[in-house]
Amino acid sequence: MSAVMVSRKVTRKWEKLPGKNTFCCDGRVMMARQKGVFYLTLFLIIGTCALFFAFECPYLAVHLSPAVPMFAAVLFLFVVAMLLRTSFSDPGVLPRALPEEATFIEMEIEAANGSVPAGQRPPPRIRNVQINSQIVKLKYCYTCKIFRPPRASHCSICDNCVERFDHHCPWVGNCVGKRNYRYFYLFTLSLSLLTIYIFAFDIVHVVMRSVDSGFVSTLKESPGTYPFDVVICFFTLWSVVGLTGFHTYLISLNQTTNEDIKGSWSGKNRLQNPYSHKNIMRNCCEVLCGPAYPRVSTVKGRSPIAKENGPTPKSKSINPTETISNSKEQDPTPKEKASALKERVSCSKEKRQSSKEQGPPPKEKASAPPLASPDDLTDTFLEKERVH
Repeated sequence: MSAVMVSRKVTRKWEKLPGKNTFCCDGRVMMARQKGVFYLTLFLIIGTCALFFAFECPYLAVHLSPAVPMFAAVLFLFVVAMLLRTSFSDPGVLPRALPEEATFIEMEIEAANGSVPAGQRPPPRIRNVQINSQIVKLKYCYTCKIFRPPRASHCSICDNCVERFDHHCPWVGNCVGKRNYRYFYLFTLSLSLLTIYIFAFDIVHVVMRSVDSGFVSTLKESPGTYPFDVVICFFTLWSVVGLTGFHTYLISLNQTTNEDIKGSWSGKNRLQNPYSHKNIMRNCCEVLCGPAYPRVSTVKGRSPIAKENGPTPKSKSINPTETISNSKEQDPTPKEKASALKERVSCSKEKRQSSKEQGPPPKEKASAPPLASPDDLTDTFLEKERVH
């Protein structure tokens, strides 16, 4: 007798996702493949704060207040937490259509557009929906084979369609969308406050030392990393504060960076934003204090795949005391189930065809009625006598 050894190769769902992303921790951590700028951002934040804690904070804690380094530490931890949450979370990636779904959508589009004559360009694949009395166009994504929902767009860097797509930020190494926009805004806001805080107390540290020993001697006594810390804070201050102000303006209007660049609700279109509540506070509450949106694309879970390793060598004798646990049958794979289902359907069709060819079954001959008993004969004879 021969047996076939079947081994299970466990594959994760996120290993089969077609986008340009990297995953860690069984799909819980999601990032873009271009992570070099993200590591630079993390290095600049940690390096600047380390210099501040090492050289300025000891003097300020003694001569000014111990609350200075404590508040800076809390702000630093919050900045790093928001950066990691923005970088490692799913921005709202939409799953791509399955082959069957893509074929069905293509058939629907062809039926709606009709036959296009040769030499003419086919009409654009657009569907119109109404949101708050405003017509919004749903565009077809040729990569994901789906009609994108409102405010969604395809990121060319991550190669995914993202819900409420804002932009792709290389500094955080991820797309900014529906599920991580609030963390991105809190990151820029807290980083602006941390940069202002460090830059201000760097100046306070120099002023307090220069009162006692003079400005020139203070600069000579200060370490060589002090100008590096000040320069980084000075140039980071304008860019980060400007970015935070720009996104504060967008949140007050309930717009995205993608919509602002394209001029979807302003400029030549002269269309009103259907997502705006016409109230700054309500717009801010919806964007920053709304519910936590669930993950659309399922990346967790496992899908076992059975693979045959080949036949085992034949054995001359069989040990009757072998346990049954060593020869457990494997569960059928989806392909085996589909083939079995096809065989059942074909067998049923063959039976129907054979029954039609043979014709209807022959009718059975009518059986003779049962013989009457003597009692029944006497009863019928008496009834006939009464009639006569």
